[in-house]
Amino acid sequence: MAVVVAGGRSENDPIPITLPREVETTVREAFAERGERWLAELPEGVAHRCREWELELVGPPFGGGTHSFVAPVRRGDGTGAVLKIPVVDEEDAGEATGMHCYDGDGAVRLYDFDPDSGAMLLEWARPGTPLVVQPRIPLEGRPENEGRVQIACALYRRLRRPVGDSPAGYPSLPLVTDVVADWTRRLSDPASAAWLPPEVTAQARDWCSALAQPDGPPVIVNRDTHLGNIVAAEREPWLLIDPKAYLGEAAFDAGFLILKQVETHPDPARAGKQVAATAEGLEVDRERARGWAFMRALEETAWSFEDGR
Repeated sequence: MAVVVAGGRSENDPIPITLPREVETTVREAFAERGERWLAELPEGVAHRCREWELELVGPPFGGGTHSFVAPVRRGDGTGAVLKIPVVDEEDAGEATGMHCYDGDGAVRLYDFDPDSGAMLLEWARPGTPLVVQPRIPLEGRPENEGRVQIACALYRRLRRPVGDSPAGYPSLPLVTDVVADWTRRLSDPASAAWLPPEVTAQARDWCSALAQPDGPPVIVNRDTHLGNIVAAEREPWLLIDPKAYLGEAAFDAGFLILKQVETHPDPARAGKQVAATAEGLEVDRERARGWAFMRALEETAWSFEDGR
């Protein structure tokens, strides 16, 4: 999808950009009519943000994303930044609020936010090399990446904090308890759980019952804790980007991080060690961490069935 966007302060100097093909495909397939509308409105949306925030596009959009326009820009004071315009969905609804609460402490800084479009002006983390590159099969579970998993655990411990006050227009963080409630509803529907063996359904219901009661006070946690969302930067060795910020118990962070490790090479003995090491690195209860990983694995499997995969 080729679009032409004016470069902020110089309307006579348009910059042609091409939205990454994988982003366009995901937006069309995942968001249907709303996605088509977002794609059609994107050129003017980018141009409008550039005018409002006095930005100039300085390069093509970054690849590697799924449903956002993310591109490097130059601010009015000459400094570099990143303009991000997402198709806002349930998972990323709290991104700006999470970034505001982090205030640059372990994550890229949020410079500005537009509640109407969900657009964000963000710190440009350079060189931006991921802690672990994310191919089709995750690499987190490889033995040589054990140290990188612990780097991620230390960063997620640091990012964990109560939610503070946010400016008007910033959305409330989605609740982990609502995620569990949704899982519980799905498991109570025979049609939704028909693909599960009865013993797995029973185990999942037990976990939902246990996880519905939070273990500890609610803090900012993340739904998408893979190591591709932690990148090298100049200001700090590693910074978080693209958080799927939620409000819930600390052990929730462990679920997806363990899942990505186990997915590399599924093996019960190895998985047990990964659960233990991740729970210790995050300083959370090992059984709670295993429960969150179990349910995140079921969730991913359910989505695969729904998508015909």
